[in-house]
Amino acid sequence: MDELSKLLESGFPPTPVRPEVLILRLLLALALGSIVACVYRFTLRSQSTDTASFVATLVLLSVIIAMVTQVVGESVGLAFTLVGALSIVRFRTVVEDTRDTAFVIFAVVVGMASGLGNVQVALAGLVIVSAAAFALFWIQRGSSKPQVDWMLQLRISTGAGAETPWDAVLAKHCEQAHLMSTATARQGASVDLTYKLRLKSGVTPTQLLNDVNRLEGIQNVEMKRNQ
Repeated sequence: MDELSKLLESGFPPTPVRPEVLILRLLLALALGSIVACVYRFTLRSQSTDTASFVATLVLLSVIIAMVTQVVGESVGLAFTLVGALSIVRFRTVVEDTRDTAFVIFAVVVGMASGLGNVQVALAGLVIVSAAAFALFWIQRGSSKPQVDWMLQLRISTGAGAETPWDAVLAKHCEQAHLMSTATARQGASVDLTYKLRLKSGVTPTQLLNDVNRLEGIQNVEMKRNQ
């Protein structure tokens, strides 16, 4: 127990850093974090409404991690305390792509290296990882065709019963068809269904709309390209 107490108390207080050195390290983290965000932005295959927010998060994360390294210093006790405090913070936006997770780790490591003043590691890692990201982006872009997703909105009469004949039509024309939302309309006289679709090769939206329109109980059909 005494040895553990000595270990946790070691490094209190952290070795102070001169103000000018501290500012330079934080500015370095800001600059390199901005480059990480730009690499993420330019190697992103498809844009979404959360892209701008995630890009800003990468920049801020690099600076914050650089600040954390200044607070922790060589203190094991402070390191455990800050890990416990930071574990409370959670991302409100779910990271759906594992590539985004890799860029979060990228920003963290760049911020840590900048905070420790290890410029060589920060710059070398930035160059190599960025080159790998661009290379993989161009390889994937050249080897695969862009996939187009569609949003299909169906308005169905509640008198149609429990049968869902449109499921067979979607299976015929679509590679993927996911029900995104359901809602009632016209004071409960109709039901609105929203599907996210990916059409099969050679199938046009017009073909799908024509087949769905022929079904009994369909009051309205609307199809939009998913941005």
